[in-house]
Amino acid sequence: MPYFSRRLLAVAPLLVALAACSAEETDATTSEDDLTSVTARSRELRFESVVYVAKGSSDAAIVTAAQAQTKTAFGALQHSEIAVNDRELRTIDPKSFKKRDVKVVDSTIAGDVGRDMTEVRYTYVDNAVVPVAMARRSTVASAVLNQGTYYQGPKVVAECTANTDHSRDYPNWYEFDPTTTTCRNAIKAEQTAIDAAYTKLGVKPADAIVPKAAVDRVYFPITVKLGTDKTNKGLSYPEYDRLFTGGVQKDKLVLGLMYGLIDDNPAAPNEDYNFREWLTHLDYIFKARPGFTLVKTEPAVDFSKITLTSGKVVDGITVPKLVDWGLRGQNFPAGLTYADQQDLLKKVALKLYKTFITLEAPVKVKIGTTAERTFGIQVLTYFGVESDSATHKKAIKNSDVYFYNGHSYIGAGPLDPKNFTAADFPKTYQLLFIDGCVSYNYYEKDYFPLKEGGTKNLELVTNGLEAPSYQSGTALGKFTAGLIDGTFPSYSKLLGLAAATDPLRVVDGEVDNTFNPKVTTITLK
Repeated sequence: MPYFSRRLLAVAPLLVALAACSAEETDATTSEDDLTSVTARSRELRFESVVYVAKGSSDAAIVTAAQAQTKTAFGALQHSEIAVNDRELRTIDPKSFKKRDVKVVDSTIAGDVGRDMTEVRYTYVDNAVVPVAMARRSTVASAVLNQGTYYQGPKVVAECTANTDHSRDYPNWYEFDPTTTTCRNAIKAEQTAIDAAYTKLGVKPADAIVPKAAVDRVYFPITVKLGTDKTNKGLSYPEYDRLFTGGVQKDKLVLGLMYGLIDDNPAAPNEDYNFREWLTHLDYIFKARPGFTLVKTEPAVDFSKITLTSGKVVDGITVPKLVDWGLRGQNFPAGLTYADQQDLLKKVALKLYKTFITLEAPVKVKIGTTAERTFGIQVLTYFGVESDSATHKKAIKNSDVYFYNGHSYIGAGPLDPKNFTAADFPKTYQLLFIDGCVSYNYYEKDYFPLKEGGTKNLELVTNGLEAPSYQSGTALGKFTAGLIDGTFPSYSKLLGLAAATDPLRVVDGEVDNTFNPKVTTITLK
């Protein structure tokens, strides 16, 4: 089955839901627990490494040298199914530095006088998520690239990546995999050569003389230490009462669905792999809450009537009909050949490509002892979003629950937190669901400072490992349906609904939520 890497992709949604606590769910008290997850466990991570810098180097220069190493731990840890929180593992604390001046000598040159350098041992500390199977694992053997991603690049690609066209297209810090047999053998051979250099010089690692081979090494083995399990063991819920009071719009709950291309063929968007995933997401929403009708399109387009290449005219077209045609190939208008049907799909898709579509379904909602009132569930959706941050900003600013499904651009694309300010977020309660590649590392940590009220007004659903495009529409669709079908599932249940793709998916920002379905009842009609 296809995987379809989404390294050029990511997803950010806000939440919505309703319902009474189901019989099998019981409350538990949470203290300083960290994240909620079904498949992952939250652990502290730390490892020690060494850099060599010019004698007298500043702490800032040492940090830069250390960052070149720690960045390459990203790929290494990913291949051990460990995800770290800090973007590119960039935060190095100078307080951890242990310095000593050394003489670096080339063992291959007789009488080499050497050069003065400073050896700096440092400790990297981060939050991490690991699979449930590693919940009690205390250490993991791994490695970093000693001088960063560009040093001896062809050698690293050949020895410690899949060495395919795909792996050569991505930087070593992403693809570096010390778990493979070829890489382990390369690391072992390099260490043997370094040990031989120490022996030839007649010194030991504790001495102040260091072989040049140790300084110039390509790989540096590390032992990753994992702390206690910090995962939230109690139940937590989205703030359903706030979602169904109305946020970005009065008496509305707005679900933002942003989908990008996977195959990057704008001439035929209906043939893009993500087109079916988009339709699948909409299909689950329509099944959970029937009655959605078109409110508007931006820019304004009329897709209700299409003239086919054959000359036949099809009118009365709606988004639910498009979903039925595109997903199941059913209920096409009578008299259309297969070629007509495909032409119809392509022409409607081209009309809707890069267009904001607003749909709405009316409901009646009653929260606690308040009177029942008329309420609207809106879907604000867009197919064809690419690298333009302005499109994402528009959707985020106008959504209570915002989903993005598309390329991640290895975190440096349109959803990069650096592209946003506090003004790009509404002041109301939101939930961002980012279902792209490694969104826990790319987006999770840096969005909270941008949101007024932090975790009081924002929750994030992210994934620690790469999330496939395959069945992403099913996962996001079931999650969204759970928010609006009137069953009020906990976050654990919502994550379970999205199990079609769950690469260490976690919820953060939820432990200070106060909603409890046993205290505040909500009914939705």
